[in-house]
Amino acid sequence: MFGKELMPVLSADPVRAKTLVRANLEKPSSVLQSRMPNIKIFSGTSHPDLAQRIVDRLGIDLGKVVTKKFSNLETCVEIGESVRGEDVYIIQSGSGEVNDNLMELLIMINACKIASASRVTAVIPCFPYARQDKKDKAGGDGGGKITLPFKLKTNEWKFRWSHFLATDPEVSGSIPGTFRFFCEAVGLERGQLSLSRAPISAKLVANMLSVAGADHIITMDLHASQIQGFFDIPVDNLYAEPAVLKWIRENIVEWRNSIIVSPDAGGAKRVTSIADRLNVEFALIHKERKKANEVASMVLVGDVKDRVAILVDDMADTCGTICHAAEKLLEAGATKVYAILTHGIFSGPAISRINNACFEAVVVTNTIPQEQHMKDCPRIQCIDVSMMFAEAVRRTHNGESVSYLFSNVPY
Repeated sequence: MFGKELMPVLSADPVRAKTLVRANLEKPSSVLQSRMPNIKIFSGTSHPDLAQRIVDRLGIDLGKVVTKKFSNLETCVEIGESVRGEDVYIIQSGSGEVNDNLMELLIMINACKIASASRVTAVIPCFPYARQDKKDKAGGDGGGKITLPFKLKTNEWKFRWSHFLATDPEVSGSIPGTFRFFCEAVGLERGQLSLSRAPISAKLVANMLSVAGADHIITMDLHASQIQGFFDIPVDNLYAEPAVLKWIRENIVEWRNSIIVSPDAGGAKRVTSIADRLNVEFALIHKERKKANEVASMVLVGDVKDRVAILVDDMADTCGTICHAAEKLLEAGATKVYAILTHGIFSGPAISRINNACFEAVVVTNTIPQEQHMKDCPRIQCIDVSMMFAEAVRRTHNGESVSYLFSNVPY
C-alpha cells in the first residue's frame, strides 16, 4: 500500500495517471513545513548561552527539559516533550562543576534513550577529563617524573643495582623487597620511584557515555586525538583552527611578521598547521614540570626576535605555562605576545596572572562560558564557535559530511 501511495500504478487512462502523480507531488506535507524535521536539541546547565546560539542559527527552538537537585544533591532530569523516533542532540560542556555536569549529561542521554529516541548525540564542546588520557605518571611527587636526589646515568644505575645485589647477600626475599632496600641504600625516599598508579579517566568517561546510551559524540579540540579511539561509537572532533586563522587575519595587523609558538612540545603539530596556512614560521617551548600545574623550566626553540609571537594551545587552566612562556618570548626579543586558546578554563590564580602578564590579548573560544572572565580581565577576548557546532549538527542530521568544517568557518 505504501508503494502505491508514492508511485501509483499506471492506469489505462494516461490522463488519470498524470493526475494521480500530480496529486501526490502537490500534497501538503508536514515534513516540508519544518526546516529540520525529527530533530530535538536539549541543553544542560553548563553552557545555555552556547546552546541558544546553536538553535538560533538552525532556526529551531530548544527542547523543554527541567533539571533540579534533591536535598541530598542528587541530580534529577525530566525531559519535557516527546522524543520518540527523534534525532536528539544534547549540548553540555565539561566546565564549571565538571562532575555534576558530567552526571547531568549521562542522565539526560539515558532519559532520551529509554524514551525511544532514534539517535542520541552528545555535543560536548570541552571534553571533561581529557588531560587524563594516558598512564605515564610515576613516583609519589605527582608530576609524572622521577625525582632523584642526584643525577646518575643509566649505566651507573645498572652498575649500582648489580653491585648492590652482589655485595649484600643478606638481603633476601622478593625483588620488590630487595629493590626497596636498594632505594634506601642510594638515598631515595619511599614513593619517589614507583610503578604508575595513575588512572586513564578519559577512557572511563568514554565508557560511561557509551553505556548511558550515546550513539555519537561531537566535540572540539580534544587534548589528545587518540581519545577518539577510546569510543566504540562515532566521534567528530572539530577544530577551532579555521576560526583562529580568521581571527588572526582580522585582528592582528602585523600577522605577516608573526611567529606561531607552541608552549609545549605536544602542541607542535597544532602550531605547524596554523603556521603553514599563514605562511609564517613557528617555534616551540620545551617545558619540564616539577608537579601538576607547576612548571620548573622552559627552553625556547626558534627565533622570535622583532616578531609578533602568537602562543597557541588547546587549553589553559591556571595559566602558569602561558604566562611563563610570554615572559620567555619577550626576553628573546618578541615585540608583542598574543595567546590563543581553544578552552579557557581559567581556574585558581589564572585571571590575576593574566592581568599581571604582558599579553596584548588572550583569545579563547566560547566552548566554556567566558562572560565573567571577560568582566574580570579586559585582556580576554572571545571567538564564537557556535556556528561550527550548529553546522556540524545540521550536517550530521542530514547525513552529510562534516569534513568541510575541518578547514573552513561556515558563514
